Amino acid sequence: MKKSLWITLGVVLLLLGVFVWYKYFFVFGEGVKSGYLNYAMKKGYIFKTYEGKLIQEGFGKGKTGGLTSYEFEFSVDDPEVFKQLETNSGKTFDLHYKEYNGALPWRGNTKFVVDKVVNMK
Repeated sequence: MKKSLWITLGVVLLLLGVFVWYKYFFVFGEGVKSGYLNYAMKKGYIFKTYEGKLIQEGFGKGKTGGLTSYEFEFSVDDPEVFKQLETNSGKTFDLHYKEYNGALPWRGNTKFVVDKVVNMK
């Protein structure tokens, strides 16, 4: 009886570990987004994270039927990358990002985490 309880507990912990890894640490996608940097800021109550918004060129049909601009909200985990964004707000950037399945409080408020600046104009 005790052996089967330990095996069941081990399987449950293993499945929980796989779920947490898939939800918060598995890189679902990565790519490059280009646009004008609208803002870059540091915010948070307990975990101070770096957040930003990129406005992409062009207009598309929004969910409500009107025209809306393309916005890319992201988090930054590297203070050096954030410093470069913060000092150059309003310029055009090409940002490399990683997309996760979930956000962690100490990594940022979004599922998109920018890890480097590819190009700045």
